Amino acid sequence: MTAAALRCAARRLRAGALQASPSNPTNRTRSIASSQPVLAPSPSSSASSPSTTTTSTTAEPGPPLRLPAHPATLPRTAPPAPAPSSSASRRDRIREAKPFSDFLTDTFHRQHDYLRISVTERCNLRCVYCMPEEGVPLSPPKELLTTPEIVMLSSLFVSQGVTKIRLTGGEPTVRRDIVPLMQQIGALRAHGLRELCLTTNGLSLHRKLDLMVEAGLTGVNLSLDTLDPWQFQIMTRRAGFSAVQNTMNRIFELNKAGAGIKFKINCVVMRGLNDREILPFVEMTRDKDVEVRFIEYMPFDGNKWSEGKMFSYQEMLDVIRARYPDLERVADHKNDTSKTFQVPGFAGRVGFITSMTHNFCGTCNRLRITGDGNLKVCLFGNAEVSLRDIIRQVNKGEPIDEAAFQALYQAATQNIEGPTPQHMVVPNSEELLNVIGMAVKRKKEKHAGIGELEHMKNRPMILIDAATSSHSPPRAHPRWHPAGLPSPRLPHPSLPAFMIPPTFPTTLSHARLFSTTPIRLKNDDHPPSQPPQDDPNQPKHDQQPTLTHITPTGAARMVSIASKSPTHRVAIAKCTVRFSRCSPAPGLIRANQMKKGDVLGVARVAGIMAAKRTPDLVPLCHPISLAHAEVELVVVGGEAGGEGATGEGEGVVEVTATVSCEGKTGVEMEALTAASVAALTVYDMCKAVDKGMVIGGLRVALKEGGKSGRWVEGGKVEESG
Repeated sequence: MTAAALRCAARRLRAGALQASPSNPTNRTRSIASSQPVLAPSPSSSASSPSTTTTSTTAEPGPPLRLPAHPATLPRTAPPAPAPSSSASRRDRIREAKPFSDFLTDTFHRQHDYLRISVTERCNLRCVYCMPEEGVPLSPPKELLTTPEIVMLSSLFVSQGVTKIRLTGGEPTVRRDIVPLMQQIGALRAHGLRELCLTTNGLSLHRKLDLMVEAGLTGVNLSLDTLDPWQFQIMTRRAGFSAVQNTMNRIFELNKAGAGIKFKINCVVMRGLNDREILPFVEMTRDKDVEVRFIEYMPFDGNKWSEGKMFSYQEMLDVIRARYPDLERVADHKNDTSKTFQVPGFAGRVGFITSMTHNFCGTCNRLRITGDGNLKVCLFGNAEVSLRDIIRQVNKGEPIDEAAFQALYQAATQNIEGPTPQHMVVPNSEELLNVIGMAVKRKKEKHAGIGELEHMKNRPMILIDAATSSHSPPRAHPRWHPAGLPSPRLPHPSLPAFMIPPTFPTTLSHARLFSTTPIRLKNDDHPPSQPPQDDPNQPKHDQQPTLTHITPTGAARMVSIASKSPTHRVAIAKCTVRFSRCSPAPGLIRANQMKKGDVLGVARVAGIMAAKRTPDLVPLCHPISLAHAEVELVVVGGEAGGEGATGEGEGVVEVTATVSCEGKTGVEMEALTAASVAALTVYDMCKAVDKGMVIGGLRVALKEGGKSGRWVEGGKVEESG
């Protein structure tokens, strides 16, 4: 850090201290001058980021803690604000209360007092709805927020009225300095923070939970989608159900000791996968003080979302009421995301998070900071702005580690007369609040719904809330500069004068959008969000063909079929399984003497089942209600001592799959899937006697229906009107 930068930071800090002094009365509004966030230096923390931390905070579970009645009464690192005197009347306290920050209030009068911070990109599970099976590319450690940066941003938001902070990931417990981080954020309870919560998969939480409670942890949301250990391994692609059980047991033990942890279990319900476990989860609430929240399956990059997999809130409610007809609604807080119910006499409750069918945007009070320091004002929005780049300006753009943090503190206090202050204000607070305020003012009334949301480009869930990204340009801005930046737009008229910058940022230094440079089109006059229009004077064969499953920016998407009319559609696919020369397999299949059983019969059933599961296997296929699926398998050649189909003694199983439906899209993929899985089944059942089999020739032999008409191998026969 340069000497000039340190002197500049010190001047800001001294100015803030003077403005907030008793001799300089200020407006009671939460403003930059009167409500400076404060930080205490943290000598106990020796780590600046997850990648460089060496301090171990792991603690083996021990006996129940000796806790006061509630974590809020645990020792604090700073003295709490003095309580109002007994002579102060309630009316006086109301009159002197500070208005909520305008920076965190949007144009729909929603006050954002809840901040979620992703503290890591890493996770020790690979849940099917959250992360692509191959994982996600991890950001270089330099791009991620350091511990001092997270604490400084937390302090800034608390100074503006945030009362609840939730730490998420990735999986937050894999961050090696997670406990020291929570201790520093927990110290903000002296300045208005009321709740410090954690969202976790529970795999390793039981080893750190005691220390976290001592640091001020008040709530745990445990992501758990099944109570079956085998199903757990299928849904998370990892083992570890027993470790999650240890975490749940430890939470219940600590609550008996008076920890007062608000414990919730989040269960994402997916049709055909874990929808049968709704009732076992409800039964858990009979004796356990826990709230089980069932979540509608939501679309994020890489999780292969389809509407057919989504088990809706109403369907869940019907399943529960069939067993527990006296299920009753419980009063919710106005900002709750969950619709809460309880079976009379049960210790716990059940809730439903209905993001897809009944959004709760009207009362949304949440903001999110990603692991790389971007502010997201909506979980389903793709417009982001960097707070990391702004906060690092006082350190020449470099990460603020513990040493830089201490240097800032010393620079701010070295010339102050009298006792050394115990706290310091956050650098760049004015600039940060300006950017935050503009982002909040741009928040929309509600997010997109089904039919549009699944086509929007967004980060995978693991990189938002559950920290690098599927880079794509935001779609929230209708006009674009050639460089891919949003066009200037005027601030909302309700913004205070000190918050309106001369011009909207035109570089990424103040507002780094989470995007890469869009793919350039042939005609540079067209914005990235709009493909070039067809030239009616140019012959069709000269125009560049387009792929309907690819957006102009090169991203994959599911094609919308909402405007299409249902028609009768048929597709036939074929392939072959060719056996080795003189293989005994063809004869054994004909005589039904294969040790694994009826090869043709099993392969026929496997092909039909595969046709019905095609949307689960091919990400961009629409779920279709099939009218008919048929698989035929015929053994040709390969007779003992005779010539086969090729005249060389080889045998072949010819596979033909026919699929039809009354729908808005074709069934070619269903037919291809049926034929290929039937062939794979033949291979599997015969590989013990012939390891030289070859599967080949997979193709569509016929397709009819829709605007493209009837097509057979060799060319199009006719078109429909």
